[in-house]
Amino acid sequence: MPQALLPIFPSDATAINEAMSFCQRDGSVYYFHGCVPVYTHPIGDLQAFRLWAGQLVVNGSCTQAEVVRAFGISSISMKRYVKKLRAGGAQAFFAARRTRRAPVLTPEVVTRAQTLLAEGQPRAAVAKTLALKPDPLNKAVRAGRLVEPPKKAPTRPARKAPATS
Repeated sequence: MPQALLPIFPSDATAINEAMSFCQRDGSVYYFHGCVPVYTHPIGDLQAFRLWAGQLVVNGSCTQAEVVRAFGISSISMKRYVKKLRAGGAQAFFAARRTRRAPVLTPEVVTRAQTLLAEGQPRAAVAKTLALKPDPLNKAVRAGRLVEPPKKAPTRPARKAPATS
C-alpha cells in the first residue's frame, strides 16, 4: 500500500513542488525529496546543475515549468537539458567539447602557397598543387595572410592613327 509523503523540508529550503526542494549551504546546493537529501553539487557547477534539472523532469519528479520557476532559468534552456539527457545520458553533460580539426594552412603550407602565388600562379592552381580546397586559400588571401602580386593590365595593341587627307 502506498504511503503518503509528508512535505517536511528543512527550514532554509526552497520548494520546487510539493515533494522536491533545494537549499544552498556551505558552498553547495542540496536537493531534497521530502526531508531526505538526494543530490548535492558545488554552487558553481553548471554541468551538475543541468544534469540534475534534466533528471528531475525525465524521472517525473517535477515538471519543466516547476523547475523553470524554482531556478529562474529559461524554458528553452530546460528543454535543452532534457533533450541532452535523453539523447546522450548523464555523460553528455560532462563530455569534452568537440573542437575543430587542425588547420590545413600550416606555416609550411602558407610559405609554399605564398611562393606559388608570387610566381604568378592563379589561386585555383595553387590550391590544386597543394591538395587544398580553394576556400581556405581564398580566405587567407582576403585576411591578408597570403598576398597575391598585383594583376597586370592586359596590353592592347596600339591604335592606328586616323588617316588624314
